[in-house]
Amino acid sequence: MIIFAVLGAVASPAQTPGAEAIAARYERPTPFPRETILPAGTLLRVRLEQTLDTKHNRAGDGFAGTVVAPVVANGVTVVPRGARAFGRVVEAKPSGRFRGRALLAFRLDAVEVRGRRYVVRTAVLTRTTAGHKKRNLAVIGGATGFGAAVGAIAGGGAAALIGAGSGAVAGTVTEAITGRKQVRLPVETPVYFRLRSPATIS
Repeated sequence: MIIFAVLGAVASPAQTPGAEAIAARYERPTPFPRETILPAGTLLRVRLEQTLDTKHNRAGDGFAGTVVAPVVANGVTVVPRGARAFGRVVEAKPSGRFRGRALLAFRLDAVEVRGRRYVVRTAVLTRTTAGHKKRNLAVIGGATGFGAAVGAIAGGGAAALIGAGSGAVAGTVTEAITGRKQVRLPVETPVYFRLRSPATIS
Protein backbone atom coordinates (compact mmCIF):
# COMPACT_ATOMS: atom_id res chain seq x y z
CA MET A 1 0.00 0.00 0.00
CA ILE A 2 2.75 2.40 0.94
CA ILE A 3 4.73 1.61 -2.24
CA PHE A 4 1.71 2.24 -4.44
CA ALA A 5 0.97 5.51 -2.66
CA VAL A 6 4.51 6.81 -3.23
CA LEU A 7 4.53 5.79 -6.87
CA GLY A 8 1.15 7.37 -7.37
CA ALA A 9 2.38 10.63 -5.86
CA VAL A 10 5.42 10.72 -8.14
CA ALA A 11 3.57 9.82 -11.32
CA SER A 12 0.40 11.78 -10.67
CA PRO A 13 -0.72 13.35 -14.00
CA ALA A 14 -2.05 16.39 -12.16
CA GLN A 15 1.46 17.29 -10.94
CA THR A 16 3.39 16.57 -14.18
CA PRO A 17 3.72 19.60 -16.54
CA GLY A 18 2.71 18.95 -20.14
CA ALA A 19 5.11 19.09 -23.09
CA GLU A 20 3.44 22.24 -24.42
CA ALA A 21 3.98 24.09 -21.15
CA ILE A 22 7.66 23.13 -21.08
CA ALA A 23 8.17 24.22 -24.70
CA ALA A 24 6.45 27.53 -24.07
CA ARG A 25 8.68 28.15 -21.07
CA TYR A 26 11.97 27.70 -22.94
CA GLU A 27 11.05 28.76 -26.49
CA ARG A 28 9.23 31.98 -25.70
CA PRO A 29 10.48 34.59 -28.26
CA THR A 30 12.04 37.83 -27.09
CA PRO A 31 9.40 40.48 -27.69
CA PHE A 32 10.26 43.46 -29.93
CA PRO A 33 10.21 46.68 -27.90
CA ARG A 34 6.92 48.47 -28.35
CA GLU A 35 8.71 51.77 -28.90
CA THR A 36 12.35 52.56 -29.61
CA ILE A 37 13.85 56.03 -29.74
CA LEU A 38 16.83 56.57 -32.01
CA PRO A 39 18.93 59.38 -30.54
CA ALA A 40 20.03 62.49 -32.41
CA GLY A 41 23.25 61.82 -34.27
CA THR A 42 22.21 58.30 -35.36
CA LEU A 43 23.65 57.57 -38.81
CA LEU A 44 21.40 56.34 -41.62
CA ARG A 45 23.32 54.92 -44.59
CA VAL A 46 21.21 55.18 -47.73
CA ARG A 47 21.74 54.34 -51.41
CA LEU A 48 19.86 56.58 -53.84
CA GLU A 49 17.24 54.93 -56.05
CA GLN A 50 17.30 57.80 -58.53
CA THR A 51 19.64 60.46 -59.83
CA LEU A 52 19.66 63.90 -58.22
CA ASP A 53 21.15 66.86 -60.07
CA THR A 54 20.91 70.62 -60.26
CA LYS A 55 20.00 70.54 -63.93
CA HIS A 56 16.69 68.74 -63.48
CA ASN A 57 15.74 68.87 -59.78
CA ARG A 58 14.14 71.78 -57.95
CA ALA A 59 13.34 72.53 -54.32
CA GLY A 60 10.49 70.35 -53.10
CA ASP A 61 11.23 67.37 -55.34
CA GLY A 62 11.01 64.05 -53.53
CA PHE A 63 13.41 61.14 -53.83
CA ALA A 64 13.70 57.59 -52.52
CA GLY A 65 16.56 55.43 -51.31
CA THR A 66 17.36 52.09 -49.68
CA VAL A 67 18.96 51.62 -46.26
CA VAL A 68 22.20 49.69 -46.82
CA ALA A 69 23.21 49.08 -43.19
CA PRO A 70 20.92 48.11 -40.28
CA VAL A 71 20.34 50.65 -37.53
CA VAL A 72 20.71 48.93 -34.14
CA ALA A 73 19.71 50.26 -30.70
CA ASN A 74 20.16 48.35 -27.43
CA GLY A 75 20.99 45.18 -29.35
CA VAL A 76 17.80 45.32 -31.41
CA THR A 77 17.66 46.05 -35.14
CA VAL A 78 15.29 48.99 -35.36
CA VAL A 79 15.69 49.86 -39.04
CA PRO A 80 16.69 46.78 -41.08
CA ARG A 81 18.88 46.72 -44.14
CA GLY A 82 16.73 47.06 -47.22
CA ALA A 83 14.21 49.39 -45.59
CA ARG A 84 13.11 52.21 -47.86
CA ALA A 85 13.91 55.82 -47.09
CA PHE A 86 12.27 58.97 -48.43
CA GLY A 87 13.61 62.49 -48.67
CA ARG A 88 13.19 65.88 -50.27
CA VAL A 89 15.32 68.39 -52.14
CA VAL A 90 15.62 71.54 -50.03
CA GLU A 91 17.44 73.70 -52.59
CA ALA A 92 18.70 73.18 -56.12
CA LYS A 93 20.54 76.00 -57.85
CA PRO A 94 22.04 75.35 -61.28
CA SER A 95 25.38 76.86 -62.20
CA GLY A 96 25.51 80.03 -64.29
CA ARG A 97 27.67 80.27 -67.38
CA PHE A 98 30.04 82.89 -66.01
CA ARG A 99 29.49 83.04 -62.27
CA GLY A 100 27.89 81.22 -59.36
CA ARG A 101 28.25 77.69 -58.10
CA ALA A 102 25.73 74.93 -58.57
CA LEU A 103 24.23 73.91 -55.23
CA LEU A 104 22.18 70.89 -54.23
CA ALA A 105 20.78 70.52 -50.69
CA PHE A 106 18.61 67.61 -49.57
CA ARG A 107 17.50 65.72 -46.45
CA LEU A 108 15.71 62.56 -45.31
CA ASP A 109 12.09 62.84 -44.13
CA ALA A 110 10.94 59.27 -43.42
CA VAL A 111 11.88 55.60 -43.23
CA GLU A 112 9.58 52.63 -43.81
CA VAL A 113 9.78 49.80 -41.27
CA ARG A 114 7.49 46.73 -41.43
CA GLY A 115 5.16 48.51 -43.86
CA ARG A 116 4.80 51.68 -41.80
CA ARG A 117 6.42 55.07 -42.41
CA TYR A 118 8.07 56.95 -39.58
CA VAL A 119 9.03 60.60 -39.67
CA VAL A 120 12.73 61.37 -39.26
CA ARG A 121 14.51 64.71 -39.25
CA THR A 122 18.03 64.66 -40.56
CA ALA A 123 20.64 67.33 -41.10
CA VAL A 124 20.62 68.82 -44.60
CA LEU A 125 23.35 67.51 -46.92
CA THR A 126 24.83 70.10 -49.28
CA ARG A 127 26.88 69.56 -52.42
CA THR A 128 28.39 72.39 -54.48
CA THR A 129 30.64 72.76 -57.51
CA ALA A 130 33.84 74.79 -57.68
CA GLY A 131 33.62 78.43 -58.71
CA HIS A 132 33.99 79.59 -62.32
CA LYS A 133 36.41 82.48 -61.82
CA LYS A 134 39.72 80.68 -62.35
CA ARG A 135 38.32 78.56 -65.16
CA ASN A 136 36.91 81.65 -66.91
CA LEU A 137 40.28 83.38 -66.72
CA ALA A 138 42.08 80.31 -68.03
CA VAL A 139 39.74 79.81 -70.98
CA ILE A 140 39.37 83.46 -71.96
CA GLY A 141 43.04 84.28 -71.31
CA GLY A 142 44.19 81.30 -73.32
CA ALA A 143 42.00 82.26 -76.23
CA THR A 144 43.27 85.84 -76.00
CA GLY A 145 46.87 84.67 -76.28
CA PHE A 146 46.02 82.51 -79.23
CA GLY A 147 44.30 85.44 -80.97
CA ALA A 148 47.29 87.71 -80.34
CA ALA A 149 49.64 85.12 -81.80
CA VAL A 150 47.49 84.84 -84.89
CA GLY A 151 47.40 88.63 -85.23
CA ALA A 152 51.18 88.93 -84.88
CA ILE A 153 51.71 86.35 -87.58
CA ALA A 154 49.26 88.14 -89.85
CA GLY A 155 50.88 91.57 -89.62
CA GLY A 156 52.01 92.55 -86.13
CA GLY A 157 51.20 95.86 -84.39
CA ALA A 158 47.58 96.79 -84.80
CA ALA A 159 46.90 93.36 -86.23
CA ALA A 160 48.09 91.83 -82.99
CA LEU A 161 45.63 93.97 -81.03
CA ILE A 162 42.82 92.95 -83.34
CA GLY A 163 43.84 89.34 -82.95
CA ALA A 164 43.80 89.65 -79.15
CA GLY A 165 40.32 91.13 -79.24
CA SER A 166 38.97 88.44 -81.47
CA GLY A 167 40.63 85.82 -79.27
CA ALA A 168 38.87 87.19 -76.18
CA VAL A 169 35.53 87.02 -77.97
CA ALA A 170 36.22 83.46 -79.03
CA GLY A 171 37.15 82.54 -75.47
CA THR A 172 33.98 84.13 -74.14
CA VAL A 173 31.85 82.20 -76.60
CA THR A 174 33.63 78.98 -75.67
CA GLU A 175 33.00 79.62 -71.99
CA ALA A 176 29.34 80.40 -72.67
CA ILE A 177 28.97 77.03 -74.38
CA THR A 178 30.96 74.83 -72.02
CA GLY A 179 30.96 76.75 -68.74
CA ARG A 180 27.96 75.20 -67.01
CA LYS A 181 28.99 72.73 -64.27
CA GLN A 182 26.24 70.94 -62.34
CA VAL A 183 26.05 68.88 -59.18
CA ARG A 184 25.02 65.35 -60.07
CA LEU A 185 24.52 62.33 -57.78
CA PRO A 186 23.84 59.25 -59.94
CA VAL A 187 21.48 56.46 -58.97
CA GLU A 188 22.99 54.09 -56.35
CA THR A 189 25.20 56.83 -54.91
CA PRO A 190 25.71 56.15 -51.16
CA VAL A 191 24.80 59.08 -48.92
CA TYR A 192 24.97 59.26 -45.12
CA PHE A 193 22.33 61.15 -43.15
CA ARG A 194 22.51 62.00 -39.43
CA LEU A 195 19.41 62.47 -37.31
CA ARG A 196 19.07 66.07 -36.24
CA SER A 197 16.56 65.12 -33.52
CA PRO A 198 15.43 61.81 -31.93
CA ALA A 199 13.17 59.56 -34.00
CA THR A 200 10.58 57.18 -32.56
CA ILE A 201 10.15 53.76 -34.21
CA SER A 202 7.53 51.34 -32.89
